[in-house]
Amino acid sequence: MLIRPRRLRENKILRELAAETKVSAKALVYPVFIREGANIEEAVPSLPGQSRYSPDRLPVIIEKTLKAGVNSVLLFGIPEHKDETGKAAYAENGVVQQGIREIKRRFPEIHVITDVCLCEYTSHGHCGVVNSGAVDNDATLPLLAKTALSHMYAGADMAAPSDMMDGRVAAIREALDANGFANKPIMSYSAKYSSAFYGPFREAAGSAPSFGDRKGYQMDYRNKREAVKEALLDIEEGADIVMVKPAMAYLDVISMIRQAVSVPVAAYSVSGEYAMIKAAGKEGLIDEESAFCELAAGIFRAGADILITYNALELAGWIKEGRI
Repeated sequence: MLIRPRRLRENKILRELAAETKVSAKALVYPVFIREGANIEEAVPSLPGQSRYSPDRLPVIIEKTLKAGVNSVLLFGIPEHKDETGKAAYAENGVVQQGIREIKRRFPEIHVITDVCLCEYTSHGHCGVVNSGAVDNDATLPLLAKTALSHMYAGADMAAPSDMMDGRVAAIREALDANGFANKPIMSYSAKYSSAFYGPFREAAGSAPSFGDRKGYQMDYRNKREAVKEALLDIEEGADIVMVKPAMAYLDVISMIRQAVSVPVAAYSVSGEYAMIKAAGKEGLIDEESAFCELAAGIFRAGADILITYNALELAGWIKEGRI
């Protein structure tokens, strides 16, 4: 005799017990923008509810993050000065390095993940060194390794390379292992697609490319099998966690990678997804909170173990309330 699912749905406690997808605040990561300077806490127009913080103001948002029950943050830096090779990315006293030290001084218990890329630090806005009008993959690798290493010396817990250069995980792993950080994990942006959903982030971080686009190194959104290949290559090079970015339009990719790998899978619900729901909610076109909960559940249902999202703090509250 078949059990009718309705019997489980009619009782709230049974609904929770029988839910196939269970979400925890501990699986959420909150992205934080750090801007060089002092006493800065400025709203990001393209991302309602989000702000840029100078290193000395980070305790404000970190305290809120921990109170919400979210234990991990992903840091992005916005330097005062940019140049052709992104020197500020790996400077000993760079903005992210300052931020890491300030966070760890005040809140040693929070897990600090750092974005490793050059796009926020280069004058041209590309994710690597540019030679003769094109991104030079191999010339970029040592700089990414230096960036990740500088983050670890500052006290970071995990490096998250987002540049999509071939071989960058191996280069970073080798640098960390050779300098006493063999126990520090790497979360690789393995399947990072060339997407229209990054617009608000690029405004927030000032990282839009000044010429061309990033299709030469980010993935074609028509490809799925390529994503699995990228994830497997990154694991072979030493990645401990693989990531899919964006999330909303790539649930099939998350699912396919989840089935192909044995390491944790992260998904990044990106700025455009967040801003789109915020805008629709503001206009009264959808129930914003319900939409965010549904999206998060869908990402975890697809197979993600970790969700990076700009509304991590709100989601943590909704999880506590039993809304998701």
